[in-house]
Amino acid sequence: MLRRTLMTLAVASGLAGLTVGTAATASASAAAPASAAAAPAPTAPSGGDVAAAHSAATATLDTVGRFLAAGGQKPQGTMQQQEAAAAALAPRLDSATLPVYYLDAAFVADPSPAGTASPVATLAFLATDAVGTSGTHASVWAAKVGSTWKVVNIAQGSDETSYAAQTRPGGTVFEEPQIGAWYQLINGKVLPLDATARQSVGPQGMTLADYHKLVRSRYADKLPGSAYDHAGIAGGFQPRNPALGKASGSASDTTAILAGTAALAAAGAGGAWFVMYRRTRRGEVIAA
Repeated sequence: MLRRTLMTLAVASGLAGLTVGTAATASASAAAPASAAAAPAPTAPSGGDVAAAHSAATATLDTVGRFLAAGGQKPQGTMQQQEAAAAALAPRLDSATLPVYYLDAAFVADPSPAGTASPVATLAFLATDAVGTSGTHASVWAAKVGSTWKVVNIAQGSDETSYAAQTRPGGTVFEEPQIGAWYQLINGKVLPLDATARQSVGPQGMTLADYHKLVRSRYADKLPGSAYDHAGIAGGFQPRNPALGKASGSASDTTAILAGTAALAAAGAGGAWFVMYRRTRRGEVIAA
């Protein structure tokens, strides 16, 4: 799995974290054939939300430039030096603004055999690809903070928009962020979109019911409120991935994705953007 560097932008909102479980969901879930159980379809974001998220990404291009100029690391030098380096890269938006879904904790918690009481995924944020003159890409994440869409994170690469753009009619593309696997739910099957997903569900994928059993075996005892959570083990989420044969987390990762943080913390004062960094479960550097 490639290492990615992320930068979370804190804003003057007092928001403790973006709750994935309560975010509005987007895209349509797969229309399953009569022989396969179908999960409820998530609700698409409004056109106004997409436009607002795109505008927020546009307004943050100077910050994207500083991020790219620093090679995804914590920016160094004076602000004047950072701005000059960013201007030389002239970043621009290079994609539509697309919804990004994460595996839904409610789907994991569903005790029914088929797992059809809740959508398989829920909206985490809206992403827009940006690219500099060097050809380096960054994924700009926007989330609704209060009543306003704001950029809350910047990540190296373009995974979010690249995978989201593969959504087929009637399908839902989503990530299982605990292991970094990307899937598409279509016609009652969870199909792999990357190597990690192929290791997880096999090259041909599996039925939604089988995927439900799989993620319950991985995470059902690690959900918010569980004994695992209360034990404080990496914020209540450090699942071991049986398919990959290794732990998908480390003791330094305090981001409880299923608990709903999605690594999008927002805080601050005076409307100023600022960045703090810490290590994540995959050795990435992100803001805390």
